Amino acid sequence: MPDAPIESPCVRNCCLDENDVCMGCHRTLTEICNWQAASHAEKLEILERCRQRAAARGPRNPRKAW
Repeated sequence: MPDAPIESPCVRNCCLDENDVCMGCHRTLTEICNWQAASHAEKLEILERCRQRAAARGPRNPRKAW
């Protein structure tokens, strides 16, 4: 049985930080651009790196009301 397709982790909150990592899905700009051409195994590796980046970033701070 072939591997099930892996959906893009995009959460439509696209904003790159100073390291060109999306604040929404935690992919790098290169990973975003190469997602469609990536193999199943490569996508799994990207998702693992995203999980690691998200954990390293920690919880998001809510915006302060001014």
